[in-house]
Amino acid sequence: MSGARRFEVACTVRVTQTPEELSAHVELDAPVEIGPGDRVRVHGGELRVPFGQSRVERRLATVTRASWIERAWVRLTGTFESLELLDVSFTDRRTL
Repeated sequence: MSGARRFEVACTVRVTQTPEELSAHVELDAPVEIGPGDRVRVHGGELRVPFGQSRVERRLATVTRASWIERAWVRLTGTFESLELLDVSFTDRRTL
């Protein structure tokens, strides 16, 4: 699998929408390591979950490997983009 640029793999999709948790997780069946710049596209329609419930579905996903230049670009720009998060605050303790 490591030599292919694009391949399909089965996966499990878990979506939860409760007062305690709002999440969506995809678990690939194959032991695939996802690296910087790689893309995973889960096939199928939109998965709607009513409030207070969770849902698990089996789907097919396409993994597309990044080229070496895409991988390098994501590593370079990702560092700067993560620095933007340092300015985020959800409390009133911040003074102007």
